[in-house]
Amino acid sequence: MRFSCLQALIFALTFSSPVGGFLVHHQPTALASHRIYAASTMPDLTFTPPDMTGIQEQACIDAAKRMTRVAVPVPSDISPSGSVGISYIHWPADKSKRSKNSPPLLLIHGFDSSGLEYRRLGPKLAAKGIDTYAVDILGWGFTQYDGVSSFSADSKVKALENFVNTMFGKETPFCIAGASLGGAAAIELAAVKQGVCAGLILIDAQGFVDGVGPMAKLPTPLAKLGVGVLKSIPLRNSANQMSYYDKETFATEEAQVIGRLHCLRDGWDDAMVSFMQSGGFSPSSKIPLIQSPSLVLWGRQDGILEGKEYANQFVETLPNARLVWIEECGHVPHLEQPETTASAIAEFFNSDVETQVTSVQQSQPTYLVGAGFVGA
Repeated sequence: MRFSCLQALIFALTFSSPVGGFLVHHQPTALASHRIYAASTMPDLTFTPPDMTGIQEQACIDAAKRMTRVAVPVPSDISPSGSVGISYIHWPADKSKRSKNSPPLLLIHGFDSSGLEYRRLGPKLAAKGIDTYAVDILGWGFTQYDGVSSFSADSKVKALENFVNTMFGKETPFCIAGASLGGAAAIELAAVKQGVCAGLILIDAQGFVDGVGPMAKLPTPLAKLGVGVLKSIPLRNSANQMSYYDKETFATEEAQVIGRLHCLRDGWDDAMVSFMQSGGFSPSSKIPLIQSPSLVLWGRQDGILEGKEYANQFVETLPNARLVWIEECGHVPHLEQPETTASAIAEFFNSDVETQVTSVQQSQPTYLVGAGFVGA
């Protein structure tokens, strides 16, 4: 059994282990509803997009320019102010290609990464008519660090849930995709948003290995030493090499630089320690509970998570799932084969997700509006 991406390297390299009136049906289209909520969000005016000095990849430069941050409400035990800044990248759907029942898609990055991970996939999904948001998980990417008390796994999921509620609305259908450890976060979010989540997409995802292993029990000084190694260039280079099938083309120095940008921000170390000591995500027991249609995408040559074991296990465990193999591809299909990955997701939207959206909308309550009464 192998751990996901950088987790495996942490264990191996650091610790040698891992009103009566008329009836109104509350059935807004996904497009109209989530636009209403997005327009009412509070931007984080303290946010500065990531510095792209020296970066040559145009897709990354374009994604960084699109990145912004929004204030998301959270419980006071996460932030005493009652909110945290969550960064995200939005690629609006091509209106000429978008179906009226196509919900927004939330992309969740992998372990200690950022929304820049989806710099190649996001534009391709938007071009196929999918309104696409790549969100940073609290404590990773370019989210707020100052004034945040907890970056635990539970805090990360709660921030994701409230990001969805803030941007799209509590009852608006949406779809989630998660890559690697982002798959674990996506599973937990889908479980929280049962009945509203219209589709789950798992990309070489971790779901059957709970927690972070021995690091959860380390005292803070040792944990800080461990996370210090985690952002080191040698370890990041190793992770870079492990992630791709075509290493010569994709496992470049620039790819390592892009993947490490967020680690250089003040507060990253403490945020990582907070997550590790929380014990990590626990998605395995939630997988059989996911009722929405699910798409499992897997790089045929994934050298981190064995597809024959884990991809098939997802299909066997999820109540409504199908598997698509991505050929000539390692652990990150969204980076190595973005066009093929986008096409598979678009087909899933057309055949499964939009049908689920219609079902969700038909099951939403009917409101009686008349002279003095609004019922829900």
